[in-house]
This record gives sequence, structure tokens and C-alpha cells, in this order.
Amino acid sequence: MQQLVQPWLEKLLSTEFFSACSTHGDAARSERNMFCLDCNGEAFCFYCRSSRHKEHKVIQIRRSSYHDVVRVSEIEKVLDIGGVQTYVINSAKVLFLNERPQPKSGKGVSRICETCGRNLLDTFRFCSLGCKLVGIKRNGNASFMLEGVSSTTTTRGVMPSTARTRRRGMMMMMDEEEQQHMYPATPPSSTRRRKGVPHRAPN
Repeated sequence: MQQLVQPWLEKLLSTEFFSACSTHGDAARSERNMFCLDCNGEAFCFYCRSSRHKEHKVIQIRRSSYHDVVRVSEIEKVLDIGGVQTYVINSAKVLFLNERPQPKSGKGVSRICETCGRNLLDTFRFCSLGCKLVGIKRNGNASFMLEGVSSTTTTRGVMPSTARTRRRGMMMMMDEEEQQHMYPATPPSSTRRRKGVPHRAPN
């Protein structure tokens, strides 16, 4: 497990985010939506980051339909996210931190999460980072460690180019129900097409 999973990951997945900071509760950006990979402690707010974690590796957690997500651009620098389904929310590629309950899969589903049974695309094995962690503990046939980066330097390392290449094209839009929730329908354009080609007036 020590060679397959970063030491801070389980703490990240079990942390509760988005409560008000006890120190900066009256401030505008006081929600605790950040996590320090170097300190591996509790969630904290924007102002705590500026004062206590300025030089540390910090990731920001976001919300989608009451579930915690992290942007791929942040997490792929410190984790091998291969096999975890990605989504596009508000034009940003994200991963869900933990399992999301879903009714029993219907007929015709070709791939489901190996941990919780959620519907997936054929190219993925897990629906969230938490489900991949459970899969690693059960079978040991996956890893969160980046190639050529040790567990002690992962938080300050850069993702190798081979890992970046392997993950290209692994994005999908949210499933139909979530997509409708996040993206309202775009009204048809009222712009009229110009008729004919404009001509200059005679001199």
C-alpha cells in the first residue's frame, strides 16, 4: 500500500469540506474548501492558505450537485488518476472524490465501477478517487503513484509526459441527468442572416 497510494490520500477523502472557518468566519471567502498535501491536516479557507500554507502544495475542492470534486489539472500533478472516470463541469475537467449513490444499473450497460457499480464508459474502471482506493486495497492491481515519482516527492513533482499522453482523450461529459442539472438549455439565436452581398453606392 505504501508504494501504491500517497500517504495523504485517505485523509483527503475522509475530510469534510465547505464548513465555515472558525478563524475567518465573518469574511467573504471563509468556506473551508482547501487541503494541504504537505501538512495532511484539516480543511482550511482562502485566508488560512495565505497565512499558513503559502509555500505548500495545496489543492482546492469544489462542489457539484452536493458532491466534492477536484480539477484534473490540479490532481493529476500528484496522483496517477488512470482508470478513474473524468467529467466536464463548467468547462473544467474534474474527478469526484468519493462514491455517489446510484440506482441499480439497467440493461445494456457495458461497464460499471468495480467498487460501487456506477455506470461508466468502457475506458474506465472507477467512478471516483475513493472507489479506486478501495480497488487498490482489495486487489492491488492499480496505483496512485506517478511513474518515476516517489511517495516522498509526489506533492512537489511534475507529472511525466508519458502519463499526460496516456490520459489524453479520457474525458467525458456528465451523464444526461447531471448534464441537464448543470447546463441549462441554450435559447435559439435570434440573429438574422444577411441577405445577399453588400454593394457600394455609386459615386
